[in-house]
Amino acid sequence: MNGYLMVLLGGGAGSLVRYVVSTVIMARTGGRFPFGTVVINITGSFLIGLLMTLLTERLSPHPNLRLLLVTGFLGGYTTFSSFEWETLSLVADGGWWLGLVNLVGSVALGYSAVWLGALMARR
Repeated sequence: MNGYLMVLLGGGAGSLVRYVVSTVIMARTGGRFPFGTVVINITGSFLIGLLMTLLTERLSPHPNLRLLLVTGFLGGYTTFSSFEWETLSLVADGGWWLGLVNLVGSVALGYSAVWLGALMARR
């Protein structure tokens, strides 16, 4: 199947999953802090670590699978631009500490999730 179509299909699915997961999390947690975006970024980081390690080190998949899952699905699923905007909004609204927690927590936990995903894929 055409690579462009793979990215389109994966991106649409990833965006839909992001919206559903984030909406459910925010409905349950409420409040000012963007827990939905944090969860999406951390799970997306874990999944990219897991998938890229599997696809490049352990498996020999068709090139379109990487386009579908990584470029498409995870590209639509992760929310880095939303993360940046929400951090700016927290700070602009006087929530310096919340902005800092969001920034440091998302980056540190995201990196840890990528590392854990790659480690698990190598076992």
